[in-house]
Amino acid sequence: MMKAIQITEFGGPDVMHLVDLPDPIASEGQELITVSAIGINYADTHQTENSYLSPQKLPLVPGIEVVGTTAGGVRVLAPVDGGGYAQKAVSYSAAMIPIPDGVTDEQALCMMVQGSTAWHILKTVGHLKAGETVVIHAAAGGVGTIAIQLAKLWGAKVIAVASSVGKRALATSLGADAVVEATHENLGDAIKAANGGKPVNLVLEMVGGKTFDDSLEILLPFGRLITYGMASRVAPSMIQPASLMGGSKTITGFWLAHCFGKKELMNDVIEQLFTLVQEEELKPVIGFTFPLSQVAQAHKAMLARETSGKITLDPKG
Repeated sequence: MMKAIQITEFGGPDVMHLVDLPDPIASEGQELITVSAIGINYADTHQTENSYLSPQKLPLVPGIEVVGTTAGGVRVLAPVDGGGYAQKAVSYSAAMIPIPDGVTDEQALCMMVQGSTAWHILKTVGHLKAGETVVIHAAAGGVGTIAIQLAKLWGAKVIAVASSVGKRALATSLGADAVVEATHENLGDAIKAANGGKPVNLVLEMVGGKTFDDSLEILLPFGRLITYGMASRVAPSMIQPASLMGGSKTITGFWLAHCFGKKELMNDVIEQLFTLVQEEELKPVIGFTFPLSQVAQAHKAMLARETSGKITLDPKG
């Protein structure tokens, strides 16, 4: 038996309960992992509400990523098809990524979802070039803190948008060229002001609502807006195709699920990110580590925007 977090009804953080469950059984091509650290993702809060892009089934053990040790003694970063909030988990052998020395469990967890997402929204779908200006919303979050550093490594000017003084200070410490208050009434004007009064090339947007609307407004011709979340739970305004033509603007959606199972889009990218961590060119930000039993508090802190960087769970607690 193992300790795990299970939900039997959909809802907010309080639907998660610590229970004893049988160890999961590995199918063909899978391995059982003894879990040493668990990653929390914003998507997990949608999982428990059943408001995620893919429908969920009850009963459910949330969580999509773990670090642990295989039966052969290899320390791995592993994606899981649910079941991550537990002391044991199964993952496909081909999807596991061995963690090199010099990268901690928590640093590794920063790379499965946040690191790979930051990489793809800047490079794969964002087509960032050196010398361009990129706006990073939720800049102190798990994706934002890595995206700031990667964008600077790749020669961009970075404008970081964050909600508190502390979060904006964190963004500056990571290399952001300018910071903007997320709750600014005229957010688009504030971002342009931070860019010397000029529109921008690329916006990484996961808030939705008015933040999306204002971001689309401030794109230069051939500018790109990448939408990869809707944390506010508020939909943006409807978009007229003519307004995109008129500004030669691009809106691209990104969902990391389409990268899972593809070695060149996941394993290869994460191995490159691990190398940057080993070389200390990339410094993952670990916000909090909560005991497994306090997962509800972890979700509440994340939803209240009280956290920065990556939030992890300790399966022993």
